[in-house]
Amino acid sequence: MSEAMHVNASVTAHLRRITATDNPAIAGVIRRVSAEYGLTADKGYTVADPNLDELYTVYSQPGHAYWVVEQNGQVVGGGGVAPLSCSEPDICELQKMYFLPVVRGQGLAKKLALQALDYARAQGFKRCYLETTAFLTDAIRLYEHLGFEHIDQPLGCTGHVDCEVRMLKTL
Repeated sequence: MSEAMHVNASVTAHLRRITATDNPAIAGVIRRVSAEYGLTADKGYTVADPNLDELYTVYSQPGHAYWVVEQNGQVVGGGGVAPLSCSEPDICELQKMYFLPVVRGQGLAKKLALQALDYARAQGFKRCYLETTAFLTDAIRLYEHLGFEHIDQPLGCTGHVDCEVRMLKTL
């Protein structure tokens, strides 16, 4: 392998706020990862979200934020935070955390989650909620490491009927 190829192969990923031009790319990432894990629309997972192709608009609202992970000019992951629907005003929700296999295991989900939690704290939220599913064990371990605690009942009205793992963190 030539030196130039090695340098190009080691380009690091970085986080940035979503832009309107990222909509198709991040929707594609969410669809690919969902398909990889069998997270189908009929079970209420994110791929059923009617706004999936308009995430920039969704996350441009007050109290909302979404970051994409970019590597070599390609969007390879993302995640965000927003007020929890049908809930107390001091609770936000960590949402739509999806990463392609190429960037997993590099600490980017942790970095993004911490950025989202800092943003939520700055927006005045006191608690952060999330829902996931039991077979996403790496994600659950990350959330536990970040101080999320398992709770028995769902909060808000997320529509994620098959997300049986519910967690809450005090900010």
